[in-house]
Amino acid sequence: MPEGSSEQPKRPNRPTMRDVALLARVAPKTVSRVVNGVPTVDPAMAARVREAARKLGYRPNLTASSLRRGDGRTRSIGMLVEDAANPYSAALIRSVEDIARERGVLVLIGSLDEDPARERELAQEFIDRRVDGLVVVPAGQDQGYLRAEQQAGTCVVFADREPRLLEADAVVSDNRESAVTAVRHLMAAGHRRIGYLGDLASITTAAQRLDGYRHALEVAGLPVADALIRQDLTTEQAAVAATREMLALPEPPTALFTSQNLVTIGCSRALRELGMQDRVAMVGFDDFPLADLLRPGISVMAQDVEAIGTLAARILFRRLDGDRTPPATTVVPTRLIARGSGEIPVAAALAVPAAAVEPPAPEPPAAAARAEGALDV
Repeated sequence: MPEGSSEQPKRPNRPTMRDVALLARVAPKTVSRVVNGVPTVDPAMAARVREAARKLGYRPNLTASSLRRGDGRTRSIGMLVEDAANPYSAALIRSVEDIARERGVLVLIGSLDEDPARERELAQEFIDRRVDGLVVVPAGQDQGYLRAEQQAGTCVVFADREPRLLEADAVVSDNRESAVTAVRHLMAAGHRRIGYLGDLASITTAAQRLDGYRHALEVAGLPVADALIRQDLTTEQAAVAATREMLALPEPPTALFTSQNLVTIGCSRALRELGMQDRVAMVGFDDFPLADLLRPGISVMAQDVEAIGTLAARILFRRLDGDRTPPATTVVPTRLIARGSGEIPVAAALAVPAAAVEPPAPEPPAAAARAEGALDV
């Protein structure tokens, strides 16, 4: 290209279906039938087509194929999650991908970072790219913006959290009752001062888990102390600081319920830094890698993430196949995994005076560089 020219370099032409047909000595329609998996094509002819496609590096134009079929399908779906790097989100994505792969469907992923504006932006971007449907872990409080797209034929299924202001299928865990189970498990070890460390208060799942925590205490006739509740913890570092602050109280808790996996990791780190991992009981919501390798192991209310993702994907494809039954919410049960941290008796905590716990010190700059979730085992 001459210096200073504004002309863009031309992209090399991709091989077309007609190129494959010429090399294989067949009609373009035969190539189309082979590409679309029509079983009645002569095996020898199909083999020639595949070999020609391999030599030319031919790839089908899925958009053009969908137009020729007349169904408008692009063989792609969009998936919006909190953070693709989060262990929970990663497991959810994988389970959806496994089902999509069986149908030859591509999954496009977007991370929302709990930002409602980004949820709308990415949802619309995926729709503009003509995805066949969406699996959404919503960040905002209003999913009504998707109503027009639903009516236009875009199928939407929600996972982990139910939608608001929109009628749609959802697959969720039993958050409230799981929190009740976790708190009662700590009570069974004799604990009566139980702290709560939670995610953003605006998130529906966090609100349900806090409600379960409160309900379990109230039913047991125990006070719900505001000093023992910390919310809006969005990072491991925030959970470390909140745990230290709570344990430095004049009347600290003897046990902790953490309502999200990164919060659980931060709390576990704080207990280890304070040397109190064998004295303060803890049950976390959500399992996470290495939870069983720590000493003591971390007791958790484990969600069946694979089931949530699998069901969400199957429901989406069922809708794409024409199911028009009323939308419904499917609740997936959790299970308590007792590994040691949730079974520490109250006597262990009462043996340590509150004064033994120092208030949180300023975090050194180097600490910010540590990878989230990397615990000492």
